[in-house]
Amino acid sequence: MDIGHFYFLSNSYFIDFPDPQLMRNKEDIDGQPHGRPCFYTLQDTSPGLFWMIPCSSHIEKYQEVYLRKMFKYRRCDTIAFGEVLGHQTAFLIQNMCSVSQKYISNEYMDQQSGLPVKISGITEEDLLRKAQKVLLLTRKGMRLIFPDVLAIEAALLAKAP
Repeated sequence: MDIGHFYFLSNSYFIDFPDPQLMRNKEDIDGQPHGRPCFYTLQDTSPGLFWMIPCSSHIEKYQEVYLRKMFKYRRCDTIAFGEVLGHQTAFLIQNMCSVSQKYISNEYMDQQSGLPVKISGITEEDLLRKAQKVLLLTRKGMRLIFPDVLAIEAALLAKAP
């Protein structure tokens, strides 16, 4: 796996970690995997683990959530916005999760160029800064991420060779 690339999680991840707050894979369409959501990859401090941030094209929905949080708290580090393949995308830090390579089904590739999908450096810096802050606060006991990511992380580390 490459840091800063997008991947899809296998269905076995959701079987092994049945947290109802995880953003699940979409149903198959005509017997083919739908390929959503895709997850942006960040490196974890633990060897062999990665943090995955789901992306959504439902911009209006998440802009409303973002604005409500900005109004209430004067900041919002749990949602970020950026461009992916020329389309505005919401990065849902509030739904990020820890994963090992075992649970990756495939990488998100640009169909036109055949290259891995990536984001701009500015978006990447903003996303990394916000994700690190949210994860640090989560480790200190604040409930900023919907899934129980610390339990998932502990289970992944217990399974590690």
